[in-house]
Amino acid sequence: MRADRLVSLVLLLRRHGRMTADALARELEVSTRTVLRDIEALSVAGVPVYAERGRHGGFALLPDFQTTLTGLNHDEALALLVAGSRRGAQVFGLGSALASAMLKVVDALPENLRDDAAGAAQRLLVDPETDLLSRRVAPEELSDAVVAEVRRAVLAGHRLRIRYEAVGQAPKWRTVDPIGLVTVREQGYLLARRADEDRTYRLSRVLAAEELDEPARRPDTVDLDRAWQERNARFRTGGDKVAVLVRVKPSRREHLVGTALAVCAEETDADGWMRLNVIFQDSRHAEWALWQHAVDAEVLAPQWLRTTLHERAVTIAARYARPDTPPHRPARPDRSRDGDRGTPDRTDPARVSG
Repeated sequence: MRADRLVSLVLLLRRHGRMTADALARELEVSTRTVLRDIEALSVAGVPVYAERGRHGGFALLPDFQTTLTGLNHDEALALLVAGSRRGAQVFGLGSALASAMLKVVDALPENLRDDAAGAAQRLLVDPETDLLSRRVAPEELSDAVVAEVRRAVLAGHRLRIRYEAVGQAPKWRTVDPIGLVTVREQGYLLARRADEDRTYRLSRVLAAEELDEPARRPDTVDLDRAWQERNARFRTGGDKVAVLVRVKPSRREHLVGTALAVCAEETDADGWMRLNVIFQDSRHAEWALWQHAVDAEVLAPQWLRTTLHERAVTIAARYARPDTPPHRPARPDRSRDGDRGTPDRTDPARVSG
C-alpha cells in the first residue's frame, strides 16, 4: 500500500540521512518515477523533505524530524532487533513486513538507545546459513501469494482449499481446517484437520490456496508446540515408515536429506562424516534412497537394510564381472584355441572373470 511505502520512505531517510532516488527505489522495490511522486506527496503533506543537488546529492529530511517510542529499555530494544534477524518470517511470507517493522522500531527509539541497540545487534547472529562444517541450510522456495493466502486463513479462522502435491501422487484439491503454521529447520508446515483427522502439510508442496468464507472447525485455543510434538511422535512411529541410522559424506548430506521424509537427529563423527537418523516412507523408499549414494554413505542400522544393500551390491558386482558382450552380437567361440564349438578358451585373458 502507498501509505506504508511513504512511511518506509521517511524511515529510510531518517536512518540513512541522505539517499538518492535510485537507492530509495531499490530499497522500496519500486521505480524511480514512483519515488519522485512519493517525495512530492510527502512534501505536500508537510513532511520536511528536500533535495540536495550535485554529485553527492539526494533527498534528505530536516534534522530532528522523528517520533519517539517510549517504554523500551536497552535489552528490550536489543531483543526486538535480534528477533528480527531470524529467517522464520521468510517461511511464512512475512519477510518484507518484518524488515519494515524493524525499520520503524529502530527509527522510533530514543537516539541513545537506537545507537546502542543497533551496534549490539550487529554482534549477535541467530541461525546463520552455514555452520562451522560449511553445511548450508537451504530454505524452501515458497510462493508468497500462496503462503499469504494460507496465513490469512489460519489467522482469520477460516476454512482453506489447497492444491497439494503429496509425495508420489498427482496434485489434487483438499479442503482443510487450518490450525497453525510451524517452521522447523527452514521448512514450513501447515497444521490442519481434514475429515476430523489431524493432518500436516508441507508448505512447499502447496501449489495453490484459497481462503473460504466459512469458519474453520477447530478449537478456540491451541498449544501449537504440544500439537507439533504429538504429530512428530505419531509421524516417527506410524505406518510402515522406516528409521535409518546412516553415515554420509558432508558433501552428500543435502541430497540424502532431500530424499528422506524427516531428519530426527544428526551429529558429526571424528572423521568429519555426518551421522544422521532419518525417516523414509517404507523399506523400498529407504533402499532406493541409500543405494543412490553408493560408497558415499553407510547404513549402520537396521541390519536388514545393510543386508539388502549388500546383496544388491554383490549381484551388481557379479553382473559386471562377466565379459562385456554387445547386446545384439552373440559371443562367438574361439575355435583357434578350443576344438569344442560351444566352449570358450579358459586361458584367454579377455574371458577370465575378475
